[in-house]
Amino acid sequence: MSVTISLLFSLFSVVMLVSIVFVGVKVAGLQVLFGVIIPYAAFATFLAGVVYRVVEWARSPVPFRIPTTCGQQKSHSWIKANNLENPCNTIGVIGRMALEILFFRSLFRNLKFELRKGPKLVFWSSKWLWVAALAFHWSLLIVLLRHLRLFTEPVPSFVHLLEGIDGFFQITLPTLYMSGVVLLAAVTYLFLRRVVIPQLRYVSLPADYFPLFLIMGVVISGILMRYFFKVDIIGVKELTLGLATFNPKVPEGIGIFFYIHLFLVSILFAYFPFSKLMHMAGVFLSPTRNLANNNRMVRHINPWNYPVEVHTYEEYEDEFREKMKEAGLPVEKE
Repeated sequence: MSVTISLLFSLFSVVMLVSIVFVGVKVAGLQVLFGVIIPYAAFATFLAGVVYRVVEWARSPVPFRIPTTCGQQKSHSWIKANNLENPCNTIGVIGRMALEILFFRSLFRNLKFELRKGPKLVFWSSKWLWVAALAFHWSLLIVLLRHLRLFTEPVPSFVHLLEGIDGFFQITLPTLYMSGVVLLAAVTYLFLRRVVIPQLRYVSLPADYFPLFLIMGVVISGILMRYFFKVDIIGVKELTLGLATFNPKVPEGIGIFFYIHLFLVSILFAYFPFSKLMHMAGVFLSPTRNLANNNRMVRHINPWNYPVEVHTYEEYEDEFREKMKEAGLPVEKE
């Protein structure tokens, strides 16, 4: 599939999803379907899919230690070891995983290379992807935590604190949350990066473009709903609290943009376990990251090895001793 077709197919898919909910709510009046049934089905799919993928990964045999390392391994006491880059114990693994999960430490080392005249292969540091990834994931986390105010009553105090920090600038009314702006900017950069860089554009598939367009749709619909096309926030809270307490009620007059936003979020949740987005859970189960590199201290034997009959040298010599003597070959036993 060509690059243009992959991009247009993904964009068209998201546009069709928006059209489906628009027709379903505005024309057919299927508020219960899009406000209750689909969100429940999507969340159930998300939970079942994540559990299935995690169990499948956990069942994969890893008999040997295969961590990716870039530091000195622990050996002699007079050789300084790097327990974060090459952990030999659980504490080192926890530290390494924490830096990887919270700050994308391996991505921070991202290098860009180019073949120039000579020919000469040139390497240099490329931090923009790391900055965009960090901004995207942290702003997405903040947005998710802020949305807890819709599903809880009373609202937890840390949500109020987070909203105060997020809306510190007070640029507009209602308050402009910086996490939404940063999230949209970050996902836009990740999309443009795939379009502008020829090597990345060449290997990009619909599975790469579709989640980006889907997340863009979620963010843009949320921004439009908050700042431009008002919805009945009391009705939204009533519906979301009903969903959280398994006693859903669909109030009248919430607004079409809420159903578009909710439907795109539901599709994202249902799609999540079967996409590349599952790296969120996969990083915890990656043997290249979550294992201590203690190969010099512990001998690791494959527990799935089946017993093999061997023919020892002693048995070989007992069988052919006379012939070995006749041929002038040395033997251990006369």
